[in-house]
Amino acid sequence: MDNGSHRPESTLTLRKIASKLSDSLNVKVNPVSLLHSTKVSSEKLNGIKAEILEPYIIKQCEHGVDSFYILPFFFGQSGALKDYLPERINEIKKNWANVSVKLAPTLVNMEDKEDFSVSNIIAEFVDDKILSEKLVKPYVTLVDHGTPLKEVNKVRNHITNQLKILLGDKVSDVKASSMERRDGKQYEFNEPLLENILGSGNFIKNVILAMLFISPGRHAGKGGDIDQICEKAEQKCATLKTYKSELFAEHPDVIKILSKRYEEGKGLQSL
Repeated sequence: MDNGSHRPESTLTLRKIASKLSDSLNVKVNPVSLLHSTKVSSEKLNGIKAEILEPYIIKQCEHGVDSFYILPFFFGQSGALKDYLPERINEIKKNWANVSVKLAPTLVNMEDKEDFSVSNIIAEFVDDKILSEKLVKPYVTLVDHGTPLKEVNKVRNHITNQLKILLGDKVSDVKASSMERRDGKQYEFNEPLLENILGSGNFIKNVILAMLFISPGRHAGKGGDIDQICEKAEQKCATLKTYKSELFAEHPDVIKILSKRYEEGKGLQSL
């Protein structure tokens, strides 16, 4: 389960991952988004309409299935997983009291300081960009969406610290940033914003955006919010040149991480 997107590329990516994971686990893995994806016309999805979680579970219940295991394609425990998902499950249980829903761990394991599995992928993508563009000690910013939850922001900072170790002297510096934040002092932990870090301080020449985004939705996809922020920054700062790393779902080792989280979550209690 991913968060879902209004762009077809995101659903098509989820389907590809689910298919590969099915082969790896020898278990049928169904590609289902939490929200949004049903807004995409089936014509853009090879004629097959996307599915979102609540209607999907209800449909299965109507066919006699009442046990579900969700493998979250999320970096951290976002509000969608922490609050919204349990709310919807409780609502479903009003009509289907026997429903059991188990949630596997997210991609980033903050408890295991030796687990660099997510960071290794992002570092490899940064390395690829350094080589393909022939960059010499570029500056790097690990950029995420931004969040109202400090726990999710800690994931961003955790990966940033691991990237500093992995990239070492191949880069000049690695700093965290977020695409956006809510107004209010209580959300300042999202700073610096990407639009403010680009073209300021030392980030005025070659800057690689290490993308803490899973799939090409409206934020990280072509012509999306990230591209627009970079374009504006380059217009303001004549010396600035930005480069985006590949998105997380493009790496083959994603299947290994999801397979591991699948096994780790088997013993957890239901929501």
